[in-house]
Amino acid sequence: MTTKNKLLVAGSAVLAFVLLSGFRGGHFGGPRDPERVKQMITWRMDDRLEDLKATDAQKQALHGLKDSLFEDGKRLFAEQKGARAEMLEQWESPNPDARAVHSLVDERVDAFRAFAHKVADAALEAHRILTPEQRQQVTSEVREHMNAR
Repeated sequence: MTTKNKLLVAGSAVLAFVLLSGFRGGHFGGPRDPERVKQMITWRMDDRLEDLKATDAQKQALHGLKDSLFEDGKRLFAEQKGARAEMLEQWESPNPDARAVHSLVDERVDAFRAFAHKVADAALEAHRILTPEQRQQVTSEVREHMNAR
């Protein structure tokens, strides 16, 4: 795998994590308002796009990608709540159905895999939208972030 592909995969994973972790819960364990999370992501993205000196067309296209991923992530999170409830029902059952449990796990893995592919596709589209100079700036920032950890 080339370095470029590794960065793309890492960027996709980070984006997926940011989108999904925003729904996990707020401070003190309370739920977060998805629209508030979306607004915070939008503000951060706007800051990054300003740093990249993105054109209005680039901003519009990239925000479209973000909005689409956000909605998919929100749906994935809602489905995950239902899956946890189903797992708890199986756990509380005197005779849990192994097939149902494994089927549920497979469904969740498939859903997360599908979302990860959408994130990867969005990253590839973002790569196409940005200029080589902008991509280099993003790459430098990603490398800096990776080295800070």
